[in-house]
Amino acid sequence: MDNIVIRYLDHPKLNDPIFIEGLPGIGNVGKLAAEHLKDELKGVKFAEIFSKYFPPQVLVQDDGQVKLVNNEMHYVKRNNGTDMILLTGDYQGLTPEGQYELSDFILKELKQLGVRRVFTLGGYGMGRMVTKPRVLGAATGLELVKEMEKYGVVFSRGEPGAGIVGASGLLLGLGRLYDMNAVCLMGETSGYFVDPKSAQAVLEVLTKYLGIEISFNELETKAKQIDQITSKLKDIEAAPETPDKREDLGYIG
Repeated sequence: MDNIVIRYLDHPKLNDPIFIEGLPGIGNVGKLAAEHLKDELKGVKFAEIFSKYFPPQVLVQDDGQVKLVNNEMHYVKRNNGTDMILLTGDYQGLTPEGQYELSDFILKELKQLGVRRVFTLGGYGMGRMVTKPRVLGAATGLELVKEMEKYGVVFSRGEPGAGIVGASGLLLGLGRLYDMNAVCLMGETSGYFVDPKSAQAVLEVLTKYLGIEISFNELETKAKQIDQITSKLKDIEAAPETPDKREDLGYIG
């Protein structure tokens, strides 16, 4: 097996497609957002990417069958002349070399598909609970910065201070080598839990830019479930410690 293998299920003819990446990361914000968008727009899977840079494992599905971990590309045909390609997946590359190789490989494929604009989606870890997440941005040019500010994206000096790690950053940096304009949208998140609320904030910006409307009902339901979990955890932390409580904790492995 080669380091990276792509298997095309279809070769769609796409019109000036915009690429959107949403892989696992902080709060799984990007993954949640991209998968929700794919489901809402009924994206069609046309390619699977397998790699030695992913973990050496298969996932066991509900029906008992196994699936080799991978990334997938879906397309969405639109009537306004601009189609979409969405990248989702189980994992990012495990090593720095793998991150670079996978990002470069994907960009080469996108170049052949006619992609000129890239959006990467992710989370910006705050280390605290966030009630109303902002959407922070980074872009490959000042014109893009000004354009995305009109949609409420915050470009704040020093945020993110440590830069953007992984595919969401590399697709921007390497994308410039392929003459692609690219924007990273990062939803604020605690980083402690999967964060549907942050994913929705990112999607609200992206869908406004794309000029499309989707339902957020599923994300809102998931957000309420997370809020219930965090509320229970706060109650447990606030409760006074008792001998019985300490004894019960001894059974948690």
